[in-house]
Amino acid sequence: MTVFLCGFMGCGKTTVGRLAARKLGYGFCDSDELIVEREGMSIPEIFERKGEPYFRQVEAEVIKSLCGKKAVVACGGGAMLNPDSAAAAAKAGVVIFLELDFEACYSRISGDSNRPIVVNSTKDELEERFNARYDVYKKHSTIQIDGSGSPMSTVELIVDAVRMLK
Repeated sequence: MTVFLCGFMGCGKTTVGRLAARKLGYGFCDSDELIVEREGMSIPEIFERKGEPYFRQVEAEVIKSLCGKKAVVACGGGAMLNPDSAAAAAKAGVVIFLELDFEACYSRISGDSNRPIVVNSTKDELEERFNARYDVYKKHSTIQIDGSGSPMSTVELIVDAVRMLK
């Protein structure tokens, strides 16, 4: 079963994903890292040279290529906004929305130069994006998990949810 973690930038997908994969005995991958590897350039470079629509297309291809793998996948913040990617992920396993409030996410992402959307947006614009995405994450997820606890407590919630679905 493939476990896809979705949520806004900074909600902890990569941090808890690595830990949950280890605890479940699954592989781990970060979709953004796979895109960087595949394209041979950083995410800011992809956005600058080829644009966000191109990035989203590659992101969708990467998500679909991971379906059916025994892995925990930390999805980029926009990956599950694509209905086709979200449907493929849900069919291949489970999509877990890591819920965390905007202020907590923002404190983790502000000043991160590797996030083009953060670099090119004000705090208000990011909050608007967060609010617009929230219901989409909920709609496209199988399970919602509170990510406000410690990484290990969040991992326990993920592992318990996955084991119940097996």
